Amino acid sequence: MAHTYLTIFLFIMFTSSASPSVIDKLAWIFLKDREILMARSRNRSTFYIPGGKRETEESDAQALTREIQEELSVILLPESLKLAGTFQAQAHGQPEGVEVRMTCYFADYQGELQAAAEIAEIDWFTYEKISEVGPVDQIIFNWLREQGVL
Repeated sequence: MAHTYLTIFLFIMFTSSASPSVIDKLAWIFLKDREILMARSRNRSTFYIPGGKRETEESDAQALTREIQEELSVILLPESLKLAGTFQAQAHGQPEGVEVRMTCYFADYQGELQAAAEIAEIDWFTYEKISEVGPVDQIIFNWLREQGVL
C-alpha cells in the first residue's frame, strides 16, 4: 500500500504543470555606442546575450567570468561586476512552459573580444533588431531602452 502512495505522489510531482520548469542562467550585458554585444552559437540562427549556467557551487561572478572567458576569450574584471537585474520569460526553442530566468550583470573586461568554444559569431545589436532575439532578451532590450542606453 505504501508503495502505491509513493508511486502516485511521484507521478503527480513529475507531471504537475502547477510550476513550470525554469532554466537558471547568467548573462553579461556589454554596451557600446547604444549597441549591445550579442553571440550566436554554432548550428543556431538566433543571437543571444552572452553567458551561461553555473556549475556546482560556483558564485555568479565565478560562473559568469568562466563562461565569458570560454565563449568570448576575455576576462571580466571582478571589481567591475554590477547587477543589472533578473528577467524571466518563455525559453527560446523550448517546450511551452519552460522558462529561462536570466540574472544579468554589467562588467568591464580585459582582452580582445572574439568568438570561441561553441560561439560561431558575435555582433553588435541596436534596439531595432529586437525581433531577432529570444523572448527573455526582448524583455532585456526593452528594459535597456527604458534606461536610455540601447
